[in-house]
Amino acid sequence: MKHRPVIIGSGPAGLFSAYMLAKYGYKPLILERGEKIENRVKTVEKFWKEGTLNPESNVQFGEGGAGTFSDGKLNTSVKDKEFRNKKVLEIFVEAGAPKEILYLNKPHIGTDLLRTVIQNLRNKIIEMGGEIRYQACLTDIEIKNSTIQSITINGKEKMEVDVVILAIGHSARDTFQMLYKKQIPMEPKPFAVGVRVQHTQEMINFAQYGIFKEKLPPASYKLTFHAKGGRGVYSFCMCPGGYVVNSSSEKEHLVINGMSNFKRDTQNANSAIVVIVKPEDFQNRLFGGLEFQQELEKKAYALGHGKIPVQLLGDFMQNQKSSEFGEVQPIFKGDYELTNLQEILPNFVVQALQEAFPNFDKKIKGFAKKDSILAGVETRTSSPIRIVRQENGESKIKGLYPAGEGAGYARRHYVCCYGWNKNSRKYC
Repeated sequence: MKHRPVIIGSGPAGLFSAYMLAKYGYKPLILERGEKIENRVKTVEKFWKEGTLNPESNVQFGEGGAGTFSDGKLNTSVKDKEFRNKKVLEIFVEAGAPKEILYLNKPHIGTDLLRTVIQNLRNKIIEMGGEIRYQACLTDIEIKNSTIQSITINGKEKMEVDVVILAIGHSARDTFQMLYKKQIPMEPKPFAVGVRVQHTQEMINFAQYGIFKEKLPPASYKLTFHAKGGRGVYSFCMCPGGYVVNSSSEKEHLVINGMSNFKRDTQNANSAIVVIVKPEDFQNRLFGGLEFQQELEKKAYALGHGKIPVQLLGDFMQNQKSSEFGEVQPIFKGDYELTNLQEILPNFVVQALQEAFPNFDKKIKGFAKKDSILAGVETRTSSPIRIVRQENGESKIKGLYPAGEGAGYARRHYVCCYGWNKNSRKYC
């Protein structure tokens, strides 16, 4: 190559691309629109305390990606025939992660430990010849004869390139719009939206472990349900002993996520309970899903007056605003306000959730308790857009490699697997 490879984004896909390229002598350049992790943490903490949002550096954008403020789960349902997952875990341990992630069935690092691990990964990439630039946002791409020629950073700095790994994450909506204008092949894909529920961790432990609950670590769960009409409902990003966090990345829009530290030691468990949304719901329009997400996030911001909108499950079932908490006490990062979440969500999502909670209660006793706390809105389960790539991972634009969650492949199997199989006559 005439020029070193450039990686857009420093989330998991970007960091590990850079690590492997640097290891083999390619001296990659990472361009990250947000801040380095040390500064990013301060910016996010300020946002949670004061409500001051930085659209370029927040829970979604910045070194480490959106997963930095999550649970740090490291398990996958994808068959790992080439032992890539094993290699990832080994690199994490080399960077300071607990050695137990190498053998646990469901390993996790936790957001507190992950921050140090990311710094160590960054330093290792730099030691091996890589470079990382922060507050460097991709704003344009030049293409000639179906081949990438150059990129523009922050609207002014032009850079010639041979290879670009596009690891932008699922929230870079402005970048998706720019790619569309440049006629980069993309297509709509399924995703899911819903709410995040909090229960006491003690209740979840007892439901999962019984009398052994005092001797075992905080319990997790995974739940699925098929509502009328075949609409799938499932738990997503379950965080034992965690927090529900304000994860907004656009002004006057509000989205939430779950987060846990390594010890998972808060009194509440939380998980997203989400309903599948399909491209057919928007006449297969490319940006139909993205616009749907934005509409819900804008409603959530307005309903909560900029705070996380919250409601008790019993009131959600009755379509009435909540006025006080019960046995379950709220654990949030960011201010919250009691509301009626039905004012945010479309009818098909509300109906599917109202069907799912009683069903989940049969699997985990107490799951549908009236004082369980719901919060909204959970929209960023996965990208609503897929950047089309070929078998070798390259776009039809030569030199452009879409990667990670923003490419729309990372949760492809997980989201699309719920549906009615006409041949076997059963849900799969």
